[in-house]
Amino acid sequence: MSLRRALCLTLLLGAPVAVAHADSRSSAKAEAEFGVDVALRGLWREAIYRWERAVELDPTYAQAFNNLAVAYEHEGQLGKARQAYEKAIALEPQNIQIRQNYDLFKEINDRAGADTDKEQP
Repeated sequence: MSLRRALCLTLLLGAPVAVAHADSRSSAKAEAEFGVDVALRGLWREAIYRWERAVELDPTYAQAFNNLAVAYEHEGQLGKARQAYEKAIALEPQNIQIRQNYDLFKEINDRAGADTDKEQP
């Protein structure tokens, strides 16, 4: 497992979740947790589906946007990754884990001049 992937998975699993909108957050959290489970098994497309569902259910769920960004990045969908990171940062600007993921993403991808998706949706 690459260091980047191990770091991402650690951040996915270790981030705190703010409680809001109990019903939608509960359903979104269940989707997000399932997304982590399948990502750990290498099923990134399923993880993306689950995290997309999570943010549909609760559009204020910053950690789900962060997880979605990591998954998009893993799948080479860099434009979508940037948008998801920016949404996560907008929702929780003081979240250190989200900011570290985004800063690392920018450092790697801005230096490479890559700001477009390798694969179109």
